[in-house]
Amino acid sequence: MEDSARLLEGFEEHRPRLRAVAYRMLGSLSEAEDAVQETWLRFDRSVPAEVGNLGGWLTTVVGRVCLNMLRSRATRREDPLEAYIPDPVVSREDATDPEQEVLHADAVGLALLVVLESLAPAERLAFVLHDMFAVPFDEIAPLIERTPAATRQLASRARRRVQGQAPAPDPDPARQRAAVEAFFAAARDGDLEALVSVLHPDVVLRADGGVARARHTTVVRGARNVAAQAVTFTRFLPFVRPALVNGTAGVVVAANGRPLSVMAFAVTDGRVVAIDVIADPERLGRLSLPDLGS
Repeated sequence: MEDSARLLEGFEEHRPRLRAVAYRMLGSLSEAEDAVQETWLRFDRSVPAEVGNLGGWLTTVVGRVCLNMLRSRATRREDPLEAYIPDPVVSREDATDPEQEVLHADAVGLALLVVLESLAPAERLAFVLHDMFAVPFDEIAPLIERTPAATRQLASRARRRVQGQAPAPDPDPARQRAAVEAFFAAARDGDLEALVSVLHPDVVLRADGGVARARHTTVVRGARNVAAQAVTFTRFLPFVRPALVNGTAGVVVAANGRPLSVMAFAVTDGRVVAIDVIADPERLGRLSLPDLGS
């Protein structure tokens, strides 16, 4: 009993890191929890007698579990989507709920996760473990059956894609929120030029509408095209509630206590560079959304 309690205590100490690795690898909150649980089962069954770095050992185990899940997912997906929007982590801007604070700690920009979804499983593993969690290449290489040098090349290729496609969010939360508020103010007024001015010329809007969209994500590119889409949103504006979505300024649209959509904004230099929208009722029903008031 003492040994079991000690094992559990050691594992729980590292659970937040394992969950963070799994979320970045899988982009799914429920699958991330499944991966952490599978890691615990493997740990409980086969933990080595002596582990010099338990955190590192567990990180490579959860990485292997996630890699297998990604490969299995790839074989099941018949028609690759142009872009898949991962599960968002939504919290109040003044988050005081411990559960929401834990989720918020796991967050990484949704626009970055969208780019990670486009990587091959081995590339994603190499980039996430090395660049985000400082796992050495010689520890990652056996997981993907590559040499450390080849693993380094995979991570480098993934890094170039991420840097080219995932905008770095403005570090000032107030500046992020100001841009989001300006976006909705212009939409409320039907002011197309004001909308264009708050959008980056190369802004991208991705929207997952679920069954209504045949489960294909709608992708709109360019400031004028996105602005034209935004002005059709006016009937939902009374139901917009500010929130943090993956740690950055976003909104939840909810009417009569029922969520209609979650919108994540990436803001750089005061302008919106990406908007990710989840409006799929099935997905929204599975999310843990905070009470944002009426």
